[in-house]
Amino acid sequence: MQRQDHATWWQGDREIAADDVAYIRTFVKRFPGLSRTELTCTLCEHLDWLTPAGRPKFDACAKLLTRLEAAGELHLPALREDKRHPGRRSCAAQPARTRTKPPAPLVRSLAELDAVRLRLISDTEEEHRWNAQVERYHPLGYKKPFGYWARYFIESGEYQLGCILLGGAAKALGARDQWIGWNDRQRLANLPWVLNNSRYLIFPEVTVANLASHVLAQLARQVGEDWQSRWGYRPVLMETFVDPTRFRGTCYRAAGWTLLGRTTGTGLVRPGKHYQTSPKLIFAKPLQADFRRLLCSHRRTGTTEP
Repeated sequence: MQRQDHATWWQGDREIAADDVAYIRTFVKRFPGLSRTELTCTLCEHLDWLTPAGRPKFDACAKLLTRLEAAGELHLPALREDKRHPGRRSCAAQPARTRTKPPAPLVRSLAELDAVRLRLISDTEEEHRWNAQVERYHPLGYKKPFGYWARYFIESGEYQLGCILLGGAAKALGARDQWIGWNDRQRLANLPWVLNNSRYLIFPEVTVANLASHVLAQLARQVGEDWQSRWGYRPVLMETFVDPTRFRGTCYRAAGWTLLGRTTGTGLVRPGKHYQTSPKLIFAKPLQADFRRLLCSHRRTGTTEP
């Protein structure tokens, strides 16, 4: 983001007022012995700059400090060697495009399958397997998720049936934002409570009528507890995009998702950048009955609604 004027800065969804900048400048001068990690974590706490789960927004604050230093607003302590803040994850290797012998076709009715389950993945080796399957079979391939996310394998008995990925919601969508009814400040504050189903894959060898909608219905029932357990807060809405040149979104409709409209295909406006793609259908699925009240409230914290 670019500096808005001489008094106000923006970092992501956070407005940094002139008095905040003055406080940061004074704090940095007053505690020159702190490392950059210690400085950043402490400022997150003092400025109440926290994730929905109540953890410091380390990366956002660190980026702001770097920008303020580049603008001559302050001088940060020198970097210390062999130090990495504990929140940073090493980048996982990109999945290989190696091809193996495809599994035998699985043609069943839903009633003939063992209970279908969504298994949340936490093991690194399984993440790599999930990544490789999505890269091989999904039309959009694999792309490393950012922020908060959850990968699932869809399973039944000994069979793996597909993959699901949930992550952060789109920052701005006209049709969705009008449907929710929130203003810009409410949207920026509460967007983490909306999840985007960015990958959904039933493996090509699997032919089971109504499986896709059955899985989506199960996901809506399960994801609240999973997200609460992993990230410390309970989401209230899911969204997804469907390419109308490939699909009609039949399984989403059957699972009770609401068609809100279409994207513009232009993406977010960013200085010096141009983004163009085909418009996508926007579907949404509330996870709590009072989702509008929750999303249109003041900045929320990582608590479970009763």
